[in-house]
Amino acid sequence: MVYICGLLMALADSVPGVSGGTIAYLLGYYEDFIGSLNSLMTLKGDKTERKANLKKSLNFLVRLGIGWIVGFVSAVLILTKVFESHIYQISSLFIGFILFSIPVICYEEKESLKKFYNLIFLVLGAALVVVITMVNPSDSGGIAAGSVNFLQLIYIMIVGMLAISAMVLPGISGSTIFLIFGVYMTIMNSIKDLLHFKLSALPVVIATGLGIVLGVAAIIKLVKAALTKFHSQTVYAIIGLMLGSLYSIVKGPESLDTPKEALSIHSFSILFFIIGGVVIVGLQFLKLFSSKKTEAENK
Repeated sequence: MVYICGLLMALADSVPGVSGGTIAYLLGYYEDFIGSLNSLMTLKGDKTERKANLKKSLNFLVRLGIGWIVGFVSAVLILTKVFESHIYQISSLFIGFILFSIPVICYEEKESLKKFYNLIFLVLGAALVVVITMVNPSDSGGIAAGSVNFLQLIYIMIVGMLAISAMVLPGISGSTIFLIFGVYMTIMNSIKDLLHFKLSALPVVIATGLGIVLGVAAIIKLVKAALTKFHSQTVYAIIGLMLGSLYSIVKGPESLDTPKEALSIHSFSILFFIIGGVVIVGLQFLKLFSSKKTEAENK
């Protein structure tokens, strides 16, 4: 199940519109994801306990990472064109994912959501995604892959930090951040070129990777602290981010390399919307089965 989560996170992360953090949250792995990353950067505490937590975290992240790599490589090599040619069906699928998953999250977090005075955080979360989405890039291919200078690499690294911070948060698409700052196609083409052993793409990939590592180090402890100390407010904010991402998905076709009209009632696919809902229901049953199997093994 963790492998599937990683694969779906990668598919979401690779295209503008929906965040991998959203996928992790709706599948029930978000806190494990954040907690595991936090454990890698925690040096305090008892040595034996820290070692046990590190082992557990690495086990989780390796499984998640394998699924993510498989999903991302597939997206870069194969699915990018599918997303472009069938963007309305994919957008409808993602809307199905989110709308069917929100009731599940509300049920699982019903105690936290009883604090209705925290609704303001839902509004703020939704507004944040809408504002980010409205800042459309004027040119999604502003930096040519394979011909970058040092300052451009620094720029790509900084954007990578911002993007991974967005990817960690449910609702905000890191790919949208890449688009806003004009490096989405540069990074995707560089990764594709590197997978075809074109080493001229290596500097862009390394700069992006460094930005991702620095971004994770900067955001994870903040998110972990929010989930621990302000759980109700954070849950409301996450649901707001997810609701806001619906607007991002609707506007997603306008952000493609070859822009298309935003999703409308005429281009919306009810079939793929229902498929999205069926997938969420199926994954919930799979998660329930996996949890019961784990409990049985631990007895």
